[in-house]
Amino acid sequence: MKQLRHIAILALLLGLPVLGTAQQLPQFSQYMYNTISVNPAYAGSREVLVVNLLNRNQWLGIDGAPVTQTLSAHSSIPGTKLGVGLSVINDKLGYEKTTYLSTAVSYTIDLDPYDEYKLAFGVQAGFRRYTIDEELLLDPDAANDPFLQHLDPSWNPNVGAGVYFRGDSFYLGLSAPKLLSYGTTSEYADLDKVSYFLNGGYLFDVNPNLKFKPSFLIKYVNGAPISFDFSSMFYINENVWLGGMYRYSDSFGAIVNFRITEGLSIGYAYDYITSNLRVGTSGSHELMLNYEFEFPKPRCKCKDLYN
Repeated sequence: MKQLRHIAILALLLGLPVLGTAQQLPQFSQYMYNTISVNPAYAGSREVLVVNLLNRNQWLGIDGAPVTQTLSAHSSIPGTKLGVGLSVINDKLGYEKTTYLSTAVSYTIDLDPYDEYKLAFGVQAGFRRYTIDEELLLDPDAANDPFLQHLDPSWNPNVGAGVYFRGDSFYLGLSAPKLLSYGTTSEYADLDKVSYFLNGGYLFDVNPNLKFKPSFLIKYVNGAPISFDFSSMFYINENVWLGGMYRYSDSFGAIVNFRITEGLSIGYAYDYITSNLRVGTSGSHELMLNYEFEFPKPRCKCKDLYN
């Protein structure tokens, strides 16, 4: 048993440089409900106060696989064109723990007199903290590892920016939630790289009881492969979202979201892994709670794009 544990520790330490580059920001299958986590311009876009909780267990069955929790909230400021937001992300990968904390401010410009076309600009500022589990730090077999000797658990500041454009039935967003890169003189220590996100969607009114919404999210991190997500969702009787998702060269799955009561919804996503990891995992699971308050009172008479 002890020998297996030592093998696991060694495998993790050898893989940390690769994982540190690839796992720059957590990925979500229900990204269409959690945009504030990656784009500060989205803050206040729904005008009411929105609070979102999400938990993702990735690659279930693989020891040390990513587990992520997020808490986000955003709202407009009554009487202004400003929006504010808060995002907290806690990400665990093996013995690694990363916490992101950021606040966002947005400003929206009305582009037409019919209140349909809007352009928002957003900025965010926050901190990131990277640590290692004490279980590994206190292990005598890992005490002299060079990676642990260069570990810096301090809070590193970062800034981000984004734009968000919406029309009568569509929306587009472009953001860079991390504009500062943190390097290191050690090949073992963790790296923080600039990342970019492009997302969008279109809402089709099929009939009074059915809507169809395709959406996408593209993520690029310097030095890592581009990640592309695509989803197709049906909204039935304004109570249930039902659809599927595909992540290029990684997975496909199903998403369902129920409106429990007025303002409260619960969502679940399951990813079936298609990459080489599929032999060791039964898939990824994601659970989300979302609540929209009835304040502030919305000023926009535009169509709800459910994003």
